[in-house]
Amino acid sequence: MKRLLLDKLVSWKNKPERKPILLDGARQTGKSFLLEKLFGEYFEQVIRLDFLEQPSLVNLFNESLKPEDILENIELELNVAIDISNSLIIFDEIGESQQAINSLKFFAEKFPEIYLCASGSNIGLLGSFPVGKVELIELYPLTFEEFLWASNQLPLIKAFDNMSMGKTAHDKLFSLLIDYYFVGGMPEAVFNWFETQDSLGIIERTQRVSQIHSSLIAGYKLDFGKYSNKISAQQIDGVFQNIPIQLSQNIDDSVKRFKFKGVIDKKTRYQELAGPINWLEKCKLLSKCHPIDCEPCSPLPALSKDNIFKLFFFDVGLLGRMLNLSYKEHRDQGFNYKGYIAENFVQNELIVQLGSPSFSWEFARSEIEFLFKDITGDIIPVEVKSGKRTRAKSLAVYNQRYQPIKTIKLIGSTGSLDDHEALVLPLYYASKIEKLIKG
Repeated sequence: MKRLLLDKLVSWKNKPERKPILLDGARQTGKSFLLEKLFGEYFEQVIRLDFLEQPSLVNLFNESLKPEDILENIELELNVAIDISNSLIIFDEIGESQQAINSLKFFAEKFPEIYLCASGSNIGLLGSFPVGKVELIELYPLTFEEFLWASNQLPLIKAFDNMSMGKTAHDKLFSLLIDYYFVGGMPEAVFNWFETQDSLGIIERTQRVSQIHSSLIAGYKLDFGKYSNKISAQQIDGVFQNIPIQLSQNIDDSVKRFKFKGVIDKKTRYQELAGPINWLEKCKLLSKCHPIDCEPCSPLPALSKDNIFKLFFFDVGLLGRMLNLSYKEHRDQGFNYKGYIAENFVQNELIVQLGSPSFSWEFARSEIEFLFKDITGDIIPVEVKSGKRTRAKSLAVYNQRYQPIKTIKLIGSTGSLDDHEALVLPLYYASKIEKLIKG
């Protein structure tokens, strides 16, 4: 299963000196697989320490944080000989060992030639980690492009790379996008979806994916209790359950601001829900989009307010499972009126490119789903239309008020690149926006 971050890791490997990698991401997004199986192919030896699977490994860091002492302890414990120039060392689930986290600083300072990668599922919850001494990278669920790679449809991958606008390519890509809406990007679900396509019927395949989704959701809920106190766990679960509900209430229009009332009993203000919302954000289970109600300009964060935001789910497949949307519903309805799924999809595709949070625009009854800042600081509006209708009243209002240098519309049908100032793209090309803006 190919991942976009692999190229970045290979570039890191090719540097003459480097800081340790700290790979962050929600649980079960494939961090260990990326490091050990995919990136590990570039090394003669891979040495992985899993502090969650083997808690006793934390003892290797108790007596000394000197890199040479730690490496010697690893060799003795695992009965291996470490060749610094040809070995990849992985500290997996590093959040279970504060001493291992602290050691990254000394590896960065004294062993810049070492290939050391650490990963964890709750990096944002750590009390501290050596800022400036690690290269922090985030891994998200598989994007649509990675989902396409997993399908192993080489001609379709080529058409996607070339940004084909032909009807045949569109029909196949949009069909695969609807599959992606149902399956999502969690590696286990994606693997099972494509692994069973020749051996199981569609009912059995969808049931298997739904079971995987249910197990993943149950696992996240167990984490709420493990990494927080009882009261906080209940509140975190309340917000976690409420995000899909509020998203699904946006049938025809853009996703609205997250409403605090009714999420947790007797709590109606942002300050009362900030704790569980921030917890989920730090664990990468949600992302924020801040609406801006004035003329957008750089820097966008200066125009936003901490207590006003939309909340999106980190994986569209799990979003659908929590709303009990069946594969048949995805297929039959074509998502012409379920714009919140398309908007959540675009949000997830954009934060892989730009990071979180994202930004949107509001004026009276007009809404632009996303704002994209290019390398020169110009703000480019991105409007999302889940169906085949391309008329965009809000975009017309935005154009009239601010005259942007470029606009982008993402729609449910074929698009056009003919007008470089007004791009119209099929939804599945959301990941191409950054390239088009720069290009």
